[in-house]
Amino acid sequence: MPTVAVKLYSVFFKFLLKNRLQNQIHAPSEESNQFGVTTRPDESVAAANPSFSDGIATKDIHIDPVTSLSVRIFLPDSALSPEPKSKTIYKSEPGSAGNLETASSRAVRRNSYEPSVFTPREETRRSSAGEYRGYLPAADGRRKKLPVVLQFHGGGWVSGSNDSVANDMFCRRIAKLCDAVVVAVGYRLAPENRFPAAFEDGVKVLNWLAKQANLAECSKSLGGRKFEGHHKHIVDSFGASVVEPWLAAHANPSRCVLLGASCGANIADYVARKAVEAGSLLDPVKVVAQVLMYPFFIGSVPTHSEIKLANSYFYDKAMCMLAWKLFLPEGEFSLDHPAANPLVPGQGPPLKQRPPTLTVVAEHDWMRDRAIAYSEELRKVNVDAPVYEYKDAVHEFATLDILIKSPQAQVCAEDIAIWVKKYISLRGHEFSY
Repeated sequence: MPTVAVKLYSVFFKFLLKNRLQNQIHAPSEESNQFGVTTRPDESVAAANPSFSDGIATKDIHIDPVTSLSVRIFLPDSALSPEPKSKTIYKSEPGSAGNLETASSRAVRRNSYEPSVFTPREETRRSSAGEYRGYLPAADGRRKKLPVVLQFHGGGWVSGSNDSVANDMFCRRIAKLCDAVVVAVGYRLAPENRFPAAFEDGVKVLNWLAKQANLAECSKSLGGRKFEGHHKHIVDSFGASVVEPWLAAHANPSRCVLLGASCGANIADYVARKAVEAGSLLDPVKVVAQVLMYPFFIGSVPTHSEIKLANSYFYDKAMCMLAWKLFLPEGEFSLDHPAANPLVPGQGPPLKQRPPTLTVVAEHDWMRDRAIAYSEELRKVNVDAPVYEYKDAVHEFATLDILIKSPQAQVCAEDIAIWVKKYISLRGHEFSY
């Protein structure tokens, strides 16, 4: 069973969330605010720190001038390591069995254009917000490329944020364990912006990543490799755009994983489907896998867990129904809405085209059975879709770890990293813009 601390915090959490949802339900309806909000005033947030702290540097970027859509980038200090050499090289000659040259044997050699030591730069840079110190990639030398994890936070559509204290801690953990650049999405919240706003924001960020990669390549071809003190501006068909130096220097978008928690898992699954439909239009971004953590799925025909665990910890079924009413457009409320039920017929592309999908579920979560059912349907069409279930765990146990101190949270993050690394391995190939 969950600990006493978890039970007490769950009661407090549910009381506050229920009041918030009911107040928003009964609030006078207002016209949609297209700019939207991504963080509630009462949300505890962690400030971005562009200097490396506990092995991670972070920065916030507002990427859409017409909405509040933003991202927080988590860069692990492993990106500062020299670019790894090819692991093995075979040299064969006629009549011989071939000679094996290892990476360690090559390490003693260095070409004139390969720096032996990568020195991170902590510089003062002026921005619109004033002076601050932060990491800037060195201008010379090839840089280590890391895969990208695109992360979507939970919060029942109406709360949570990509810069909350809890989400910041979780993303730091994932960045370290996966050895990846994590891009946490600050999508627009309901009821100010109902469906499909959050889903559209997820797709917009994926397209932004592709645009960043192409701009970085263009910058390189134009000789714009220096990022110190200023951004390199490039004019494309959409007008002036800015190359994000952390992504240009250290992100390999051809190994992109989508990771969503709770309602964020619904967004991740939608973005995965849109990525399949887009195909090569997203090049060089390739979604190679997705992780759905206790997804916010529901349906009109209740499952066993929805009946037995309806009053479970943190997000019980009654409160989640209120959240769905605030998220779905007025007049379109249905438990079998495509945003709510992933197994509703007609949601393309076919399941067999979905990326490998890891599903994380908690023993004491009423949403667990439907998530498991979705995973079973994926496996029927030969998609790698394992389910990791954690005993004595509750909904959001791994992403609210800073609050509930779940003993399973670290184990879950490690399990995710082990599975994800099967699909984000560079397999000896490095990309440098």
